[in-house]
Amino acid sequence: MKSRATALAFSAALAGVVLVSFIGSGSAFAQNVIGGALGGSRPSQGVGPLVAPSLGGSSFGGESAGVAPSAAYGSPSDVISSIEVVGNQRVEPATVISYMTIAPGDKFDPAKIDASLKALFATGLFADVSLRRDGSLLVANVLENPIINRIAFEGNDHVSDSQIEKEVQLKARVIYTRAKVQSDVQRVVEVYRRAGRFAATVEPKVIQLAQNRVDLVFEINEGPTTGIRRINFIGNKKFSDSTLRDAIATRETRWWRFLSSSDNYDPDRLAYDRELVRRYYLTRGYADFRVVSAVAELSPDREDFFITFSLDEGEPYTFSSSTVESKIADLHPEGLSEIVRTQPGDVYNAEKIEKTIDDLTFEAGRLGYAFVDIRPKIVHHREQRTISVSYQINEAPRVYVDRINITGNVRTLDKVIRREFRLVEGDAYNSAKLSRSKDRLKSLSFFDKVEINEVPGSAPDRTNINVEVTEKSTGELQLGAGYSTTESVVGDISIRERNLLGRGQDLRLGLSLSSKRSQIDLSFTEPYFMDRNIAAGFDIFNIRRNLQSESSYDQKVLGFALRGGFPLSEYTRFVGRYTLRKDTIDNIGYYASRAVIESAGTEITSSVGYNTTYDTRDDAKIPTKGINFTFGNDIAGLGGTVRYLRTSASATIYYEVAEGFVASAGFDGGHIVGLGEDIRLNDRFYIGGTDFRGFKRGGLGPRELQSEDALGGNMYGVGTLEMTFPNGLPEQFGVRTSFFNDVGTLTGIDKKDSGIVDSGSIRAAGGVAVSWDSPFGPIGVALAQAYKKESYDKTEIFRFNFGTRF
Repeated sequence: MKSRATALAFSAALAGVVLVSFIGSGSAFAQNVIGGALGGSRPSQGVGPLVAPSLGGSSFGGESAGVAPSAAYGSPSDVISSIEVVGNQRVEPATVISYMTIAPGDKFDPAKIDASLKALFATGLFADVSLRRDGSLLVANVLENPIINRIAFEGNDHVSDSQIEKEVQLKARVIYTRAKVQSDVQRVVEVYRRAGRFAATVEPKVIQLAQNRVDLVFEINEGPTTGIRRINFIGNKKFSDSTLRDAIATRETRWWRFLSSSDNYDPDRLAYDRELVRRYYLTRGYADFRVVSAVAELSPDREDFFITFSLDEGEPYTFSSSTVESKIADLHPEGLSEIVRTQPGDVYNAEKIEKTIDDLTFEAGRLGYAFVDIRPKIVHHREQRTISVSYQINEAPRVYVDRINITGNVRTLDKVIRREFRLVEGDAYNSAKLSRSKDRLKSLSFFDKVEINEVPGSAPDRTNINVEVTEKSTGELQLGAGYSTTESVVGDISIRERNLLGRGQDLRLGLSLSSKRSQIDLSFTEPYFMDRNIAAGFDIFNIRRNLQSESSYDQKVLGFALRGGFPLSEYTRFVGRYTLRKDTIDNIGYYASRAVIESAGTEITSSVGYNTTYDTRDDAKIPTKGINFTFGNDIAGLGGTVRYLRTSASATIYYEVAEGFVASAGFDGGHIVGLGEDIRLNDRFYIGGTDFRGFKRGGLGPRELQSEDALGGNMYGVGTLEMTFPNGLPEQFGVRTSFFNDVGTLTGIDKKDSGIVDSGSIRAAGGVAVSWDSPFGPIGVALAQAYKKESYDKTEIFRFNFGTRF
């Protein structure tokens, strides 16, 4: 037994020596056999012993790769002699190798090979990668992702292709990956959710093409619009559900809201509604108010949402005191206290605090203190339910304008924007001047949106001002039409470019053609003549009016005007002009009045005049605050055959009563007096139509009863009260509604023959006006009723105008 055991032990030892020799010499058979015996992976399908399986590869070396733990790594066979890339079609082998973390000359390091595998997958270029060893050769077997030939969308009726294309990341000639496709599917679904279609589904389809290309088709099932069935509020005691529903942007679905999307569920709008409810309470005294939750639940039929707001109102507060404290020696708070909006006894209003801070900052900047930091110190007195506010003015670090960066202007030249700025690079930063610059840019009416932001500059005491504008169409093709109770129909067409060649120049060509008037006029304005702050321009006009139904004569006017203007101050401007014109009154009607017959003939008018304008409106087109005042004179007699002095004045003040409610009060008047002679018929004032709604043009004032000729007047005055208010439509629709009331008179002629009536009485008319910035152009409708008039006045109930822009 002992000799037999000794023999077995000797045989085993000898076999081990032989096997170790095989392993050391790199025998693939020995390594596979030993690796399998030690619990390694399955035998390799290739030549080398180390294989990374498909779709994810494997770790290289060690037990997981089928290598015996006793394998020696110090021999030359463990060094990579070269890397071979197979399976690639578009990507160059050198490019594949450059992505790998292992290179020829390195050892077969499992960690580096794993990292190389991950790096190749991370490129997104490959659908599959495997690495295997073939002796001293490392073989990278790749399967490239296909290239997208084109992307198509099917089934999208309510959302355009262009809207979806802006959201998806994949484009034509981009590498296709499943991860990106799934990401884009979610993006398309999100587009439909923002459009209120939560039942929308998107299914991507891939069409294989030659040369490893694919067509990607997103098949869309839009589903129905997901509306709002009910909006509920819980915890509201002071304000009713209906009141709070009016305070938010989301609306319950109703049939009459077919033009609006506010009754579609939008999670972003719901978050905005939370803020709107909070603001509503904070502006009405409820300083401790909070929205506990805002939950949207989909109905069982998946067609509508139920929205529920849970509220904690708290108690109402009033202001007990408001003070201003200044830590700037030369800035005295006494002069600033007058503009504080939070007066003692007033109901607490967080918005008033914010506006007071803005007003104080603006006023300090206007006084020359550009570097101020105003912080409100708010103290709640809960037992008395009062709040005291102290506005503390601290000196902020001095900051200067480093750069003014302008983006978004495709057509408009940079200098057109920069010349409206009250700040230039190197100036001390001033919030008041920056705010004024924004108002001036908006007043140009060249842009739909003007956004100004400050970002850190090149140094701590420097700031960059980023100006982002969105241009709008400044070319206008305007059509106009009017209808009156006396069958007066007029039509106008004009073409105008307010930003010619992006230089801010204004060019207009007008043509009026109707049974009553033909007019052609050309005007041009250069707002910065010779790059100076001087506006220069000219007007050329040729007008023929058929005034037979109004005053029994025809009128011809041919002439031109030269004008130039410059600013007197930030808000005041002076404009001077010279006019030369030839006026002819002919084709006198058979039953014309004596005053018309005596005015027949041709006269030459040579006049000089001026206008001085003071304008603080925040927006020239749709103002919400500010004053616009104009005063001017014209004197005729520097040559020509006509001599007179004419004075005109107009003023309008705008005030935002509440959010969306803008009140305006205006006056327009004029007076003309002859210099040694009577005023001719065509030099008098005629009002009505657009400047006195409810009356047709020339519909009020002195008139000859027998012929019913309108004779005009030497003096007039019209006052207007108007209130613009929300109409329930989204602001982006551009529909504005207002109530108006016009009151005024037109009176005074030099010779009053028998049969001429001139009561000089006050006339009045009221009504409603609607304007719409439609996709086709501005549309306006006015309905007016003259409720105070004379029996011989000519009224107009309905007025309509339409235009388009390009």
